[in-house]
Amino acid sequence: MKISIERATLLKAVSQAQSVVERRNTIPILANVLIEAEGETVSFRATDLDIEVVDKVSAQVERAGATTVSAVTLHEIVRKLPDGALVQLIDDSAKGRLQVVAGRSNFSLATLPKEDFPVMTSTEYSCNFAAPAPTLRRLFDKSKFAISTEETRYYLNGVYMHISDGENGRALRCVATDGHRLARIDADMPDSAETMPGVIVPRKTVGELRKLLDDDDATIAVSVSDTKVRFATPEITLTSKVIDGTFPDYTRVIPTANTRKLEVDASEFAKAVDRVATVSSERSRAVKLALDEDRLVLSVNAPDSGAAEEELAVAYGDERLEIGFNAKYLLEIASQVDRENAVFMFNSAADPTMMREGGDTSAVYVVMPMRV
Repeated sequence: MKISIERATLLKAVSQAQSVVERRNTIPILANVLIEAEGETVSFRATDLDIEVVDKVSAQVERAGATTVSAVTLHEIVRKLPDGALVQLIDDSAKGRLQVVAGRSNFSLATLPKEDFPVMTSTEYSCNFAAPAPTLRRLFDKSKFAISTEETRYYLNGVYMHISDGENGRALRCVATDGHRLARIDADMPDSAETMPGVIVPRKTVGELRKLLDDDDATIAVSVSDTKVRFATPEITLTSKVIDGTFPDYTRVIPTANTRKLEVDASEFAKAVDRVATVSSERSRAVKLALDEDRLVLSVNAPDSGAAEEELAVAYGDERLEIGFNAKYLLEIASQVDRENAVFMFNSAADPTMMREGGDTSAVYVVMPMRV
């Protein structure tokens, strides 16, 4: 194999590959990226046996072929090469070496046979549809903060993507929860998505998927089966196993009887929470909200380190309420708001609180209160 490829193109492909491979693994081939050159295309394939990413790029292929090389090492080399460099990759299978040549730089890297590289078995996908990148980006970006990190409740370690009844008919919905907070985001259901089985997309896949969704004009081909999910653009295909488990009935957690309504400037609220939380002990980080007519007082009382209080002008017309929350959870929820105002709906100091963005009901957040 002998190819010439532009540094920026190579760096993008190799950086996607090296973020998928596991740093610590007992199977050496899984640390490698499979490079396959044919025609005018070179594909870079990496896997950790749960996720597989294939990035196809245009290159000058002088001699077709395939080999595998350490993804992290190749990425580090390409990253340190000067901008605009033309990089040559020359494989010598007899010696088990890949030469990386750019200008006066010359590297020789150990390779492993391509036959040893595990390729994810292809699956019959029961549902195929297309969705604009900004739609998927919003669904996953706004829900991923609530993914649980508890290994024991593995079925919460991802985003539950499924079709459901939304405010305006059938919707493509993403839900994540860790038991303390919940995010439920809806988007218009794409054509042909009606039959999609509900799947739990793992946390790592959600992180890798984000790299496919940066281009506002891109359309993502989504394929779903009971065991796998695939997101593809013309250049990149990301295939992942889904979490084998049943996502809990989240609808029971979303309050419907909360009547006390607080409307507040989302960014002012987030900044005020951040400021008062500075004095609280890291462990609990409890912030108390005291609500009175058109007035909100945020306070933290940490006996070891001090106390803080800040007042905000808000729109609130109900009876007085005092309620406590984990500051980190409040901040994360407030930072999801794209619109100017955040609308909080309370019931009592012990019941879950709901938040939405202004009058938009397609994004709903729930947070459990704390005793303060």
